[in-house]
Amino acid sequence: MESDDRSDGTTPQRKNQRNAGKRSEVKRREDTRHKAERHEGTRYESRVPGHELSPPVAGGRPASPPPKSLEQSIAETTRQMRHARGLTLSELASRVGISRQMLSKIENAQTSASLATVDALAKALEIPVTSLFRAADHEMQVVFSKAGEAPETVRRGSNLGHHYRLLGQLARHHGLFEPLLVTLTEESRPFPLFQHIGSEFVYVLEGVMDYQHQDSTFRMEPGDSVLFDAEGVHGPARIITAPVRFLSVFVTQERPLDPLGEPDAVVSH
Repeated sequence: MESDDRSDGTTPQRKNQRNAGKRSEVKRREDTRHKAERHEGTRYESRVPGHELSPPVAGGRPASPPPKSLEQSIAETTRQMRHARGLTLSELASRVGISRQMLSKIENAQTSASLATVDALAKALEIPVTSLFRAADHEMQVVFSKAGEAPETVRRGSNLGHHYRLLGQLARHHGLFEPLLVTLTEESRPFPLFQHIGSEFVYVLEGVMDYQHQDSTFRMEPGDSVLFDAEGVHGPARIITAPVRFLSVFVTQERPLDPLGEPDAVVSH
């Protein structure tokens, strides 16, 4: 009797070849699937915060991006701010007083805008003119204060006997960072009614005081700290042991406008 392998006219050799072809096809499909999974993993890592690919390094630190030209800076900022405000090219062009085609060239860094046009762009987008050049500004600010040499500064509490030394100030387009060394003496008057935009951090170095924020009062001694929303009324409510020295650091995310619509200085204590 003929064997089962020959019942369909297939020889053992041909059957082995066919099985080998099937195994090869399965392996090829698995390889394709693995490649797709690796590609998808890369796409996932590139769009999930914390999974970004590390930038190239030079000298042991991330390499800085190449500086942008003024035209590129103006183009990038104009396009970003227009989108953020939900304006079309035609709408913004109308506000600026230029043609849609000219605005398109500016947003693609294909032309150099005149100073008058740059000023009109800033006003139409309701941003400081300097913001349009920010992407081309790679200057990293640094402020060093030698012990005992920080300049005295006048603030709202100066007429109450509060003494201030400015330890530095970083003003960028996104806001202001400012640390103050504040000293209260026996002659200083408590004043828990300060109020300004931003957030504030207070750290006591010497002395004891009661510090108030809204309806809460904190007995603060050396090493104690408090962080709060500075739009709530706050300040020293009672001096327990003088002198009191504390570090006051406040940060604003945006700069207020004066009545004329220009960025104004942020005044805290």
